[in-house]
Amino acid sequence: MAKTYKDHLYALIVCGGSGTRLWPRSRQKTPKQFLEKFYGEKSLFAQAVQRAKLLTSSDKIFVITLEDYVDEVLQQGKIILPKNVITEPFGKNTAMAIGVGAAYIKKVDPEAVIMNFWADAVVKQNDVFKKGLELAAKTASETGFLVVIGLKPTFPHTGFGYIKVRGEFSKVGGKVYRVDSFKEKPDLKTAEKFIKKGNYFWNTGIFVWSAKSIFEAFSKHAPKIYDLLREISNKIGTSQERSTFLKAYEKVENISIDLAIAEKADNLLLVPASFGWSDIGDWKVNYDLKPKDKNNNVIEIFGENGWHLGVETKDCLIEAENRLVATVGVSDLIIVETKDSLLVCAKDKAQEVKKIVNALKEKEQKDYL
Repeated sequence: MAKTYKDHLYALIVCGGSGTRLWPRSRQKTPKQFLEKFYGEKSLFAQAVQRAKLLTSSDKIFVITLEDYVDEVLQQGKIILPKNVITEPFGKNTAMAIGVGAAYIKKVDPEAVIMNFWADAVVKQNDVFKKGLELAAKTASETGFLVVIGLKPTFPHTGFGYIKVRGEFSKVGGKVYRVDSFKEKPDLKTAEKFIKKGNYFWNTGIFVWSAKSIFEAFSKHAPKIYDLLREISNKIGTSQERSTFLKAYEKVENISIDLAIAEKADNLLLVPASFGWSDIGDWKVNYDLKPKDKNNNVIEIFGENGWHLGVETKDCLIEAENRLVATVGVSDLIIVETKDSLLVCAKDKAQEVKKIVNALKEKEQKDYL
């Protein structure tokens, strides 16, 4: 039987990020992607592994992460082979992480088609997700183009980036569009214009491409990163592998895959999909996603001794781990209680939680990070 793209289909789960805007639950030792009962019973990382398994076999699932997280990766992703866990010496943004992951996969299979997943994303409707990824993989395999998954906007969201498309691409058996340009997170008025025009999609950052095509893209659009990736690739499996890895990370630019490749590429296609998706970037997004009680509150208990008692409390997110959290006459607050910290924040200031983390770093309060 002739081989198809499915025989060369790999998943790369990018598992970095410390989730500083979700402090105090998300910490350096246990970032948001590893938290159980944060969004569902299983962690976001474990959910990402389950989705990857819907599309390919466990031996074709790779994870790129920091050395500190390897034990957690293997514990929560029990089907992941230890040899498929790639460890970065330190974080240098997503262009390098995705490039290195592609280098290791290409070494195993030069004909690989790589689906890039994010370990900290919420995805609903796995069947719709699977269908969209299969079309993206087929498209990437048959055309050699780079492919991104875009979601049709359902409301003028100001927290997502957008992708503008310019007509259908007709060479594959499914609805696929040519990408015109990327748009940064817009204000409400601009987002409303995008919705009315109809040719804009939310950018999920879920990319699919062949190993060959992404290396060609690095060569063309980010040649300095490409040279470092080639050095790493040439040393994989040798005694110089780790030292070459470290030197490359010390030299490489700290840049996202969007800025380094996607926004420059002239061979980028978009596969539209309609599954529920969010990157849960802060506590307000967490509040928005979750079911509310009759007072429009999200109340979550994630420890044995945590509980909440509220009087005239509405439109709040309240998380309790170790003790009673009592509220009277408050609204539009985020309150998160953990064993050593208590966060109280206006809901519309959720993005500013990162400033607390930065202040703790400046004060060298490592126990709270």
